[in-house]
Amino acid sequence: MNPLTHQRQDTNEIRLIISLSLASMVIFINLYLVQGMLPLIADSFSVSKSHATLLLSVTSFTMAFSLLLFAVLSDRVGRKKPILVSLYLLVALDFCALFITEFNQLILLRMVQGALLASVPAMAMAYFKDELGNNALLKAGAIYIAANSIGGIAGRLLGGGMAQYLDWQQAMALLTAVSLIGTLIVSYLLPKSHFVKPEIELSKWPLKRSDFNGFCHHLADPKLRLIYLVGGLAFMVMVNQFSYIQLHLMDSPFYLGRFEVTLIFVCYLSGTYASYRSAKWVGQLGLKRVFIYSVLALLSGSLLTLFDSLGAIFAGFLISAFGFFLIHSSCNAWVAYRAKQHRAKATALYLCSYYLGAAIGGPYLLPFWLVWGWQGVVLGSVLGLSVLALVVFKLIQPKSSSGPLVMES
Repeated sequence: MNPLTHQRQDTNEIRLIISLSLASMVIFINLYLVQGMLPLIADSFSVSKSHATLLLSVTSFTMAFSLLLFAVLSDRVGRKKPILVSLYLLVALDFCALFITEFNQLILLRMVQGALLASVPAMAMAYFKDELGNNALLKAGAIYIAANSIGGIAGRLLGGGMAQYLDWQQAMALLTAVSLIGTLIVSYLLPKSHFVKPEIELSKWPLKRSDFNGFCHHLADPKLRLIYLVGGLAFMVMVNQFSYIQLHLMDSPFYLGRFEVTLIFVCYLSGTYASYRSAKWVGQLGLKRVFIYSVLALLSGSLLTLFDSLGAIFAGFLISAFGFFLIHSSCNAWVAYRAKQHRAKATALYLCSYYLGAAIGGPYLLPFWLVWGWQGVVLGSVLGLSVLALVVFKLIQPKSSSGPLVMES
């Protein structure tokens, strides 16, 4: 290969990884901002803080099913255009949030936003698979998942700072500015997609049954079904624990302030590290050991918080976040490798299950919280993680091996 051509290819690969990682940060800042703003939302719209936690659930719910539609759309028009259009529409809705005055209006706006937030997660791994070689795919995926984690941390901390120092209109103006700047940078950096449409006719509208054949193909794979279930169960527990621990830390005996409670999200940094290192650990240890260690980390981290001191709670969430992101990165990569066709749809199905878990987890844990407080949330979490352990045990049997992702070292 001509050295100049090779250098240009390397530059495009770097731009692709940076731009999709930045796009994911914009997406996850918008998704998780409300999780750090629960006190401000409760005060601004006259609802209880536990009721305000449902905002994340409704957004995750519409996001989950929109992932499937974006996967179909990407097969018709490619990856780049839907990502950019959805990001600009997201900025417009952030601006509209300035004028929201009722909680029901906010619920509706967040549902629409959830549909737009699905674009990047639905297409990113397929975009990488189209443009990158196998050697770069695992590394790109690990960096992308780490960016998801950083975006989640930034959104929650930004939300906590807003809740402490800004009113609703000021907070939404700042969010609009952050989203617009990120979107403009992504527009500049994101390289042209070389995705080639399948030979079957995809240019005619409306959608046909054939557009959904890829979903049926992947759902017929028993191993992929188990991977989807693993991601959904793990996220159902982990992300909603972060919502309820804020309420616990604002109550007796801690009485932390609005911004102080969001510092718990710094624990996501252990997950960022786990995501970045996941490719190497999978290669060294094999998926079987990685999955086992991940589930044990989720269980032990949850139980550690029962000691109910700030040190134990922060240590527990550091361990839980580490285990969760390790299992999430491994699932994401496994899906990308196992899917030989309809890759965007394979990833979309995984993320649909993943975000449905988030949507279900809030209402699932709410009765445990209302009756027994944080101890109840841990009880509900352990029950969910016990089911996860059973699914993982079935998934990691030797016959589950799938190509390059070896099960044993």
